[in-house]
Amino acid sequence: MARILIIEDNPENMQLMVYLLTAFGHTVLETTAGEIGLTLASTEAPELILCDLHMPGMDGYEVAQRLKLDLKLAAIPLVAVTAYAMVGDREKVLATGFNGYISKPINPESFVGEIEMFLSSKARSKLKD
Repeated sequence: MARILIIEDNPENMQLMVYLLTAFGHTVLETTAGEIGLTLASTEAPELILCDLHMPGMDGYEVAQRLKLDLKLAAIPLVAVTAYAMVGDREKVLATGFNGYISKPINPESFVGEIEMFLSSKARSKLKD
């Protein structure tokens, strides 16, 4: 199983993602602020980071930029989980340093499988068919 950091300021979205990931055996680190997320990424060494784009203070784009500039953190896969779903948003997100993009509202039936694609095979859950 993997250690997954979630940076999300919406309590309902956070609760759903934490529930789904822990149900599949992952350890979840969580924060509502980009700056704290950077600190957690540095100190806790997650195997994956899920990050909202629109947050007060430091937004997801700045989180991505700072992560990719830090040689210790740049290799951690970073996935945007966002309500931005207009034409061109996916391309913009990927161009700014994210490795993937999942639009909200998330689909509880496919969410864990979608994010596990960014994990090594040994870090993926064993509960899936």
